[in-house]
Amino acid sequence: MTIAASPAASGSAVRLGVLAMLLGMLMFSLNDVMGKWLVATYSVGQLMLIRSLAALVVLSPFFWRVGWRRLVRVDRPRLHLLRSVLFACESSGFYFAVGYMPLADAMTYWLAAPIYVAALSPLLLGEKVGWRRWTAILVGFAGVLIALEPSRETFTLPALTALGGSFCFGLAMVLGRTLRAAPDTTLVFWQIAGATALAGIWCLVDPKGWTPTSVGDFSQLCLLGIVAMGAHMLVNRSLKLADASAVVPLQYTLLLWAIAFGWIFFGDAPRPVMLLGAAFIVASGLFIFFREQQLKRRGA
Repeated sequence: MTIAASPAASGSAVRLGVLAMLLGMLMFSLNDVMGKWLVATYSVGQLMLIRSLAALVVLSPFFWRVGWRRLVRVDRPRLHLLRSVLFACESSGFYFAVGYMPLADAMTYWLAAPIYVAALSPLLLGEKVGWRRWTAILVGFAGVLIALEPSRETFTLPALTALGGSFCFGLAMVLGRTLRAAPDTTLVFWQIAGATALAGIWCLVDPKGWTPTSVGDFSQLCLLGIVAMGAHMLVNRSLKLADASAVVPLQYTLLLWAIAFGWIFFGDAPRPVMLLGAAFIVASGLFIFFREQQLKRRGA
């Protein structure tokens, strides 16, 4: 099914939007590779703290322009706080999981987040979900089970952490819909501030303590935050240049990069069962997305 872009987002703008989304996904994937590499030496808390502080430093001019009071004094602060904690748990969970499992496996679980959003929307947002999307949700959950291969051997702490992290990501996305009226700068500030605070606490209670960093590793830890923020900015720009229907499906290229980089840098050959489960998850996520786009056009 082909969905045409709106007149306001056609031609060169759509091409730039597609390019921005593809580049953003590549940057996210490179961020994942660096994180998997560094978490073998440094604790997740240390990685998250330096990463978050670097992002705060880079974005501080934007925060300063808005004004710190406007960033802190917000409507529904408890929801902002909960969203920031969920994102912090999601990021920490991802870096912990990839320290023990292939990139492609971890990314497969994270791609299930839109399925969680669709399943939770009727309960938390009061949105109506028809039988078609419920069927797609069940197919997506089946994909998660296939990829997990339930058994005593597969129900490990990293695998459960990956599932929990992707669920936190889904909940954070639901809260993002609830807080859609808040400025993007405010949402980003609370997200990074929450990650910084959680990482600081983690470093204080972590029995591994603080591992001294070399200049090269410290630069890479800082680069994690900078690359992630750059990827977020590219994704946001992509959605402004082109219709969501043209660029959002490209986010699933994350899985392709995860398979390729996992094989190249870490020698992780993709498991056939994981690929089958990923196919179910991607198909389910794409159907849910396009169905929602179709319903929005009918209601417009």
